[in-house]
Amino acid sequence: MSEIPLAERLRVIEVYTSVQGESTWAGLPCVFVRLAGCNLRCSWCDSTYTFTGGTARSIADVVAEVVATGVPLVELTGGEPLVHKQSIPLMQALLDRGLTVLLETSGSRDIGPVPAGVHTILDLKPPDSGEERANLWSNVEKLRPGDEVKFVLASRRDYEWAREVIRRTRLHERAGVLLSVVFGKLAPADVVAWMLADAVPARFQLQMHKFIWPQEARGV
Repeated sequence: MSEIPLAERLRVIEVYTSVQGESTWAGLPCVFVRLAGCNLRCSWCDSTYTFTGGTARSIADVVAEVVATGVPLVELTGGEPLVHKQSIPLMQALLDRGLTVLLETSGSRDIGPVPAGVHTILDLKPPDSGEERANLWSNVEKLRPGDEVKFVLASRRDYEWAREVIRRTRLHERAGVLLSVVFGKLAPADVVAWMLADAVPARFQLQMHKFIWPQEARGV
């Protein structure tokens, strides 16, 4: 087999079909394309296996596998998909096949080049993640209709930080806003009570897949 040209090459951890576990798309069948590599090291990361490794695959090969599933919803995730320049043409190729494309990104990489039509789910990092400094705040101005912003909270401090970010940037007027908890770290009932007391214009969510598959493994 000839070597894949660099401009078409991605390091892929896995491609699999499951249900979307988060965001306003939760519960829908979805094909996940998980790319290798991440520029962050969040304290609560649940996908450290993506930091290294992966299989070199071409954009065309990945698109063909996704299309073959017959599932119309696909998400690029990681790791951090935007560390791959080739993720941009991959997303465009998936759009060109008539698929609905989601991008799960950390918020530390420029979303400007993301193709129009992709639904970006931007994950802003609160203090307890250890990566607050990595937030690229210019991304807020680049959010488009249909995009969402997610805050994963590990403490009351994280919640108060997210609340103030939402208020200061009027984030809810730009995108859907999602609050969730680090699984097993912060009581969901507490966050809901805080949200209600403060009238935070956001949606609370749980990671659905961690309840469906409590002993979560790769590929679910």
